[in-house]
Amino acid sequence: MTISPYTWLLLAGVVISFLFWKRRARQDKRLIFIYGAALVGAFFGAKIVYLLAEGWLHFGAPDMWPQLAAGKSILGALLGGYVFVELAKRHVGYERATGDDFALIAPIGIGLGRVGCLIHGCCLGAVCSPRWYTLKDIDGISRWPAVPVELAFNLFAFALFLFLRHRRLLPGQHFHLYLVGYGLFRFAHEFVRATPRLLGPFSGYHFAALAVALFGAICFVRRWNSRAAVIPNNVEGFRGQRFGTVHMLHGNSRTE
Repeated sequence: MTISPYTWLLLAGVVISFLFWKRRARQDKRLIFIYGAALVGAFFGAKIVYLLAEGWLHFGAPDMWPQLAAGKSILGALLGGYVFVELAKRHVGYERATGDDFALIAPIGIGLGRVGCLIHGCCLGAVCSPRWYTLKDIDGISRWPAVPVELAFNLFAFALFLFLRHRRLLPGQHFHLYLVGYGLFRFAHEFVRATPRLLGPFSGYHFAALAVALFGAICFVRRWNSRAAVIPNNVEGFRGQRFGTVHMLHGNSRTE
């Protein structure tokens, strides 16, 4: 039995993320359980969204079982992984945010998967006129470079979240930003991908992409508001501390 490069790249993404979480788990062993929950949730989410978006179209077809076995959706994996992580954190009593770590790992795993798509020749773009940027499929037809564009998006996302992490900007919100960004990107990009249309120009993945973006936005706002509710107490404490410091300085020195 020969394992395809696509499968090897998917496994590489899993191994890289596992090694990352294994290292993080040195601080707290519960993180391995949370990572395992993310994998399980991603698997189920990927299958469910695929079935809702286009898998059902293969019901009764001669190649139904191979299609259903191979089909999966990144959008569903993101939603399923997020939900299972939150359930796992509640189960083990882990209260710290883990999204910033997932925001670094997700683009790497998805990017490796897209390299596999490029090699395998799947997840094609829409047919278009030959241009310098178009790719030809196995039949020699020019198509929009859907896979390279998505790969570029994830490389950009990885660099962005690395920068935010280094500067300590928006801590605890990085994965929410990724969900919003990827959801909006995928919604726009779906118009030039070769996926089955369910309602006019819209595919099932259009609706899944909007769900991902909306879910990310809701989670972002909820966390932002929950932290804002704590700020007044912290501000008062800071003001009191600052007032005491200023009072001490004025009591021991003079202003020129």
